[in-house]
Amino acid sequence: MAFRLAEAGRSVLVIETGGTDVGPLINMPGALSYPMNMSLYDWGYRTEPEPHLGGRRLACPRGKVIGGSSSINGMIYVRGHARDFDHWAETGADGWAYADVLPYYKRLEDWHDGGRGGDPDWRGKGGPLHVTRGPGQNPLTQAWIKAGGQAGYELTSDYNGQQQEGFGPFDATIWKGKRWSAASAYLRPAQATGRCEIVKGLAARVILSDGRATGVELTDGRIIEARAEVILAASAINSPKLLMLSGIGPAAHLAGHGIDVVADRPGVGQNLQDHLELYVQMAGKGRHSLYKYWSLLGKAWVGAQWLFAKSGVGASNQFEACGFIRSRAGIEYPDIQYHFLPLAVRYDGVGAAEGFQAHVGPMRSESRGEITLTSADPKADPRIFFNYMSQESDWIDFRKCIRLTREVFAQDAFAPYRDEELIPGPQAQSDDELDDVIRQHVESAYHPCGTCKMGRADDPMAVVDAEGRVIGVEGLRVADSSIFPRITNGNLNAPSILVGEKMADHVLGKTPLPPSNDAPWIHPEWRTQQR
Repeated sequence: MAFRLAEAGRSVLVIETGGTDVGPLINMPGALSYPMNMSLYDWGYRTEPEPHLGGRRLACPRGKVIGGSSSINGMIYVRGHARDFDHWAETGADGWAYADVLPYYKRLEDWHDGGRGGDPDWRGKGGPLHVTRGPGQNPLTQAWIKAGGQAGYELTSDYNGQQQEGFGPFDATIWKGKRWSAASAYLRPAQATGRCEIVKGLAARVILSDGRATGVELTDGRIIEARAEVILAASAINSPKLLMLSGIGPAAHLAGHGIDVVADRPGVGQNLQDHLELYVQMAGKGRHSLYKYWSLLGKAWVGAQWLFAKSGVGASNQFEACGFIRSRAGIEYPDIQYHFLPLAVRYDGVGAAEGFQAHVGPMRSESRGEITLTSADPKADPRIFFNYMSQESDWIDFRKCIRLTREVFAQDAFAPYRDEELIPGPQAQSDDELDDVIRQHVESAYHPCGTCKMGRADDPMAVVDAEGRVIGVEGLRVADSSIFPRITNGNLNAPSILVGEKMADHVLGKTPLPPSNDAPWIHPEWRTQQR
């Protein structure tokens, strides 16, 4: 957003609480588990005790650093399925169908296939965001894709192109061995125009006068006045918090915290969604996994290779193969995503073992949570309640995920490499036994969204219209993953950047890019076949 507005000659001021993104722990792709567990770079949020997960409180990392969460994420680049955006349009986000957003995806990308195939006609060249592929040379990574084909699934050379469904190579926001965040792609070029300034501070509230946003008050008392508009891009956690602190949200909730109500929007903070995933882990035979680098000496070698040559294991996020499949016949497009990792380890870097794992989870959970205030103090953390696994369909879908994953790992491609199953473990077979594993072991994929839903003005739960304007307030927009009406397939960095690209044109009053006529691939037998 900042870059596109500055590029067009507008004066932009970016308020950022966090500090610099310079340093090896952020910029080395292989070190991805570190920044999201460091208070220097992460807000350190945790969920409320989740009643359907045995009262567990899950981590909810959010970037508190230049580049936001794109500076601490796993760097995986997934556009989402075409039908996700068609659903947005059908439910009130006019102008956000796949035909409308595909041209913006092409505009934002500078895509490099790395010699691993792809769908160039569907991809962009020359945009600000470098999108690349890891080498994919680890035999376990190759076995994953091969096993998917042996299990009867489609193979796709480019899940971000015409055909998402199938097994194939992953895309990542990595360039020349370094993380390519939104700061690298957009913020620094915006500053280079001379029309974009960064102010360090924590926003306390949006200042509203006669129903119009006129500026932002910081927690230190500074007032920043806006000549044109105020645009929130503070995440699905903090954008609704800021709206509520500013008097925009569910009236009774705001009044309960002594906040004067400016606009009663009951949808603010509601509709919270995420992807949950389970790491199905296998012990491995031989030394093919990344575990051989897990010693102090091994990590030093990886770090040295990256530091001096931006090469080696550290130059990749190591998520180099994926899968998107349908859980059953009658589902039109994939509702399960796989991340394959040639190591058995938790996302926070704990519990590494010789082996490999597939992160698996349903893409379109029916569970909904909420973000609410704990206090009118802007420095207080919001209350984050996802209400994970609150629908019976979630349990049915998750059991199916585990059983389908076991089937892939049982294929001949893994015969030379697989040993016993570590998680869930061979003893977990019945529905009840799998449910116990799910309850204990599922983790967030860190994809919160939906808390400032985009829709039509007559939708009482909509917070912003199709141009990002907060309904009932002038001069105020939201442009981040909080506006998603429903979560998209896969990781959310790409569609979040898309929102900034498209909303910038709305702010500038430009005619949107012409819609695309390209039709996505849908399995011709989806009504009767699971694969």
